[in-house]
Amino acid sequence: MLSVKKRRVFDIIQIGYDEDWQSRAFDIVLMAMILVNLFIVIFSTFDGFAAYKGILDTAEVVTVAVFAVEYALRVWTAEYLYPALPRKNAVLKYMLSFNGVIDMLSFLPFFLPFFFPAGMVAFRMFRVVRIFRLFRVNAYYDALNVIGNVIHGKKDQILSSVFIILVLMTASSLCMYHLEHEAQPEVFRNAFSGFWWAASTLLTVGYGDIYPVTIPGRILGIMITFLGVGMVAIPTGILSAGFVEQYTHLKSLKDYSAKENIQFIRLDVKENHPWVGRKVCELSLPPGLIIAAVRRAGKVVVPRGGTVLLEGDSVVMGAEGYQEEGGIPLKEVMLKEGHPWVDRVIQDLHLPGRTLIVMVRRAGKILVPDGTFRFQAGDMVVMHTNKTYRNMKHIEV
Repeated sequence: MLSVKKRRVFDIIQIGYDEDWQSRAFDIVLMAMILVNLFIVIFSTFDGFAAYKGILDTAEVVTVAVFAVEYALRVWTAEYLYPALPRKNAVLKYMLSFNGVIDMLSFLPFFLPFFFPAGMVAFRMFRVVRIFRLFRVNAYYDALNVIGNVIHGKKDQILSSVFIILVLMTASSLCMYHLEHEAQPEVFRNAFSGFWWAASTLLTVGYGDIYPVTIPGRILGIMITFLGVGMVAIPTGILSAGFVEQYTHLKSLKDYSAKENIQFIRLDVKENHPWVGRKVCELSLPPGLIIAAVRRAGKVVVPRGGTVLLEGDSVVMGAEGYQEEGGIPLKEVMLKEGHPWVDRVIQDLHLPGRTLIVMVRRAGKILVPDGTFRFQAGDMVVMHTNKTYRNMKHIEV
């Protein structure tokens, strides 16, 4: 019973979807707390902060308490975030992850001054770390997720461009030091002074505190300025190309899906699911059904035959959509008290050969039954069959 509640808590504190109103409500409340806390941190730097100090301090206590409770819940349910790891390792991995460190620093500095008053000023400086909580807002919107996907996909090219800029800055600082040291020994004292000049020239228009006065130094400065424009444009061009590729890829998938009538569905591999621990090549999938992707711990995995499915995976499957002009005749039956199907499993029913139970509506939820599914009174059974049952209604899809 406790594991069921813990799993439900994990589903709520993770990024929710429209059908799970509790999870979506948690997301909205958490985003509101992040924005309110960030507003308090910014507003505390203004002169009029003292007039509203009592209200804002109370609001800060509430938001920090919410952050602390959220962190405790994420630690408690860490084994569902990393289902392949033992519980202790899963908790440690979350606590040492980027999100885990930010989650901890978003509330811990607020409580430390109560235990270490001498370090109050240093601890309050850590309040700035809370701004990184905004990265959680980024996770709630697919449009914002594109930014992270582009940076992750182009990380090698970006690192290469940064390396080139660092090499150019180092060479420029050394050359400028040798050209200007004798004319300005108090300004260009060493190579690091030239490095500051190179950084301000390559990456900005210069601050004016360090500049060459000799003719060779000015010629070198002009050359570095022109090179700086090109160097800054390199990572910009890489990111721009990444955005174009990302949106082109998404659009092509959408167009291909519409053109070829390919429909995608998501299947959550939960605890005790028959696919847990099995390889993709071992699954008995109907003809024409393919596994397109697997979402695992926030990452998208392109599956191969040897990919093992784990508990907590979200499997995205694709199949060709229904193309006939006529609709599929479905029928629905309400199982009232006394119905012969109540409290019986599907595999024990004597159904006609062409009867297929498509889904079951129970307490506002849609359930996809298998052979071991047990009916309850109040279930609405949707099926495709030629046989007629009592209280049966016809529907068209």
